[in-house]
Amino acid sequence: MAAFKELVFSGVQPTGNLHLGNYLGAITKFVALQETHDCIYCVVDLHAITVPQDPETLRSSIREVTAAFIACGIDPKKHIVFNQSQVPEHAELAWVFNCVARLGWLNRMTQFKEKAGKDRENASVGLYAYPALMAADILVYRATHVPVGEDQKQHLELARDIAQKFNNDLGPSIAAHGFGEAFFPQPEPLIQGPATRVMSLRDGTKKMSKSDPSDYSRINLTDDADAIAQKVRKAKTDPEPLPSEEAGLAARPEADNLVGIYAALSDASREDVLRQFGGAQFSTFKASLVDLAVAKLGPIGSEMKRLTADPAAIDAILADGSERASAIARKTMDSVKDILGFVRR
Repeated sequence: MAAFKELVFSGVQPTGNLHLGNYLGAITKFVALQETHDCIYCVVDLHAITVPQDPETLRSSIREVTAAFIACGIDPKKHIVFNQSQVPEHAELAWVFNCVARLGWLNRMTQFKEKAGKDRENASVGLYAYPALMAADILVYRATHVPVGEDQKQHLELARDIAQKFNNDLGPSIAAHGFGEAFFPQPEPLIQGPATRVMSLRDGTKKMSKSDPSDYSRINLTDDADAIAQKVRKAKTDPEPLPSEEAGLAARPEADNLVGIYAALSDASREDVLRQFGGAQFSTFKASLVDLAVAKLGPIGSEMKRLTADPAAIDAILADGSERASAIARKTMDSVKDILGFVRR
């Protein structure tokens, strides 16, 4: 890995309605990483169209995710924030990787099976092949590290397999063009402490999701202080007081979820939270959780509303980021064409 400059890449789909789960599970980690690494953060709109999208909603969602990045503390001047479709090298390298990846590898991808369901014949080719595009997203920047959740680990393994096969198959050409033994790095997963898994406020056994029909199941990043307070107060609980030790949360999913949210928002451990609130009724605990959530999330919602009210300013940030991303991606793609034996301008 020493031959490759350390670089972090991550992408977020523009699905709209970003919520507390997205914030604690991914965006806070992106913000922390920019203190220690060079980072490229991408709104992956090409991935979004693997399933049908309404064009106006998609455009709005791209801007909303960008606004969320910035409102949460990502600095688009020091790091790169852009949307994938403005850098055509993502799609260009994805085609090369479609020719490197093996059908057997893609057939093992569990996420396709889950998303396509029983009606697999009707799923788009894009939904099937999108792990190759994800590999291209990372490797077009020759990124070395990728913050991943549990559900994306398999796709990162595929990116590593594709990089290795490209390097092995084209080794002599890679060496002849001055890149030593390997052109692409083996990107490493970046795991930052235990992942914060945020569950529904209405059912502690289900993940918090934008597709849940009840808006009370989630705290949206655009919610104002009143909405946050109301959702926390109405969150499902059980009649027992909070335990004093973490083992007491084992069979209490709703209690475990709220304690986990408090711990993540206050940058504390579950044990710390239970030391403070063990034996207390939920009414007391929820009052403190309301204050904490409003203090942490209220300013993010306000800033997102301010930013999305000026789409031209967001578009300018994306254009600047895309230009800077393109400069790196183009260089990679030129080298890939040379290694493959293409004739280029």
